[in-house]
Amino acid sequence: MISRAQVKEIRELASSKGREAAGLYLAEGDKIVREWLGSKTRIRYLAATEEWLQTNGVLAEQHPEATILPARPEDLERISTQKNPNGAVVIAEIPAPAAELPRNTWCLALDTIQDPGNLGTIIRNADWFGVQHIICSPGTADAWNPKVVAAAMGGHLRVQLHRSELPVFLRSCGTPVLAASLKGQDIREAISYTAATLIIGNESKGISPEVAACASVLVRIPGRGAAESLNAAVASGILLSMLVPG
Repeated sequence: MISRAQVKEIRELASSKGREAAGLYLAEGDKIVREWLGSKTRIRYLAATEEWLQTNGVLAEQHPEATILPARPEDLERISTQKNPNGAVVIAEIPAPAAELPRNTWCLALDTIQDPGNLGTIIRNADWFGVQHIICSPGTADAWNPKVVAAAMGGHLRVQLHRSELPVFLRSCGTPVLAASLKGQDIREAISYTAATLIIGNESKGISPEVAACASVLVRIPGRGAAESLNAAVASGILLSMLVPG
């Protein structure tokens, strides 16, 4: 059974400091755990009830590097950040940073996105539209936060997440740089791109001046109502649907 020391170790992964120190993160819930076990992600622990292991044990066999921790439902509640972990929790290794930032390909650049739910949804949007790289500014939320992982619904397995000062990246990305802005041209009138980098700004402050200065094109989503703006994650989905070739 899972030990008290292991419970303590896993609980520390709920914090950014704990994740950074251990190089590990949580992926929680039946569907997400089964998807992680079906991937090539390196897994340190699988904590699960005996009932869950009896049904899904064959998946765990694909990860001989993982330590299986049989756990009671109350143990899972102690280590999970969710109210109902649904039988299993995976503790996986945070991938090492890429040696180089991407060039000449579709990218999202996130300027201080702070809400974990927004960040997770943006990762999910990128995954849906086949955008394989997201560059997060230093002020953007931790992409390995359990809430981000849950909202991304498997996007972490297919989208490469980078961290960089955005002006440094944008000056060398090798593509046109588009910025979502209420002052931009109607997205329906934008030219088509074979590859581009799209900047999404902070939920309340938008894109910072120094990052906006790196954009070659400003684009906006036309609206008909009285709302001041769109949610950052919603806006990213609409823009990607209009920009990325089908």
